[in-house]
Amino acid sequence: MDSRSSSGVRSAVIAYAMWGSFTAFWKLLNEFSAVDLIGWRVVAAVVALWVLAASRGHLSNVMTGMQDPKVRRFLLLAAGLLVVNWSTYVGAIISGRVLETALGYFLAPLITMAIGVTILGERLTPMRMLAIALVITSIAILTISYGAVPWLSFALGGSFAFYGLVKRRVPLGPIDSLTGEVTMLLPIAVGVVIVSLFRSGGVGEIASGVHWVLLGVTGLVTAAPLLLFAHAAPRVPFTLLGPIGWMVPIINFLLGWLAYNEAMTPARFVGFATVWLALVAVAVETVVKARGQRSQPDHSVAVTR
Repeated sequence: MDSRSSSGVRSAVIAYAMWGSFTAFWKLLNEFSAVDLIGWRVVAAVVALWVLAASRGHLSNVMTGMQDPKVRRFLLLAAGLLVVNWSTYVGAIISGRVLETALGYFLAPLITMAIGVTILGERLTPMRMLAIALVITSIAILTISYGAVPWLSFALGGSFAFYGLVKRRVPLGPIDSLTGEVTMLLPIAVGVVIVSLFRSGGVGEIASGVHWVLLGVTGLVTAAPLLLFAHAAPRVPFTLLGPIGWMVPIINFLLGWLAYNEAMTPARFVGFATVWLALVAVAVETVVKARGQRSQPDHSVAVTR
């Protein structure tokens, strides 16, 4: 692995480790409502991302994208999915359901695969058929364990997967696109922040000095791993970047089980293990396919004019 790839892997590991460990950060704010926290997060993220975009000389890209009606529609759709994802994630954490967030992010790449087959017309290989069968089995086991379908996990994983689908249609880089998305949400977020300052039981009534600091850095919490990921994405093969991304749900799983003492019954462990097997099946197929493509001889003929 050359120095460029090595630096990309380091950035990816740090980014995913941050995304996973930020569960503990949001847990520190569990006295507040999820709606208030998302409002503050959006406002703080707008400030952080606009500073970041300005430092990279990308403000014109963001403004041009937001002014284009077609791009603006996709930015609004992506922003809506982002709100669903953030609200579900933060709401689950502050309500003591960290294990369900882990399940949601384990399911996300598998839901993405299902989107590829059903919406994008991608071919369903035997290994992916096995993965789908394992996911159905897992859902059945976890539904029996929880006494209900784990809708929160589906909302989290599904919103993330569809967010990725919409992002394919936005002709902006990942950070520029996110900057446009949160900016679209700014008017509503400002309203939420103002209400949270004055309503009974809101941020203005409950927050202490430490809380104000934590609320202020939510923008950095959003922007820092994204900057690292943007550095990693063009340097690391996706066959490696994907498995590294499993760090996020693994960290959440360990935090929910070991740090926050959420119930992990044998049935739930079997359900999670079945999802892991599905992910391993997809990863093995991806790696084998990538190696096969690299090993094929190049039969193209160069033509000099």
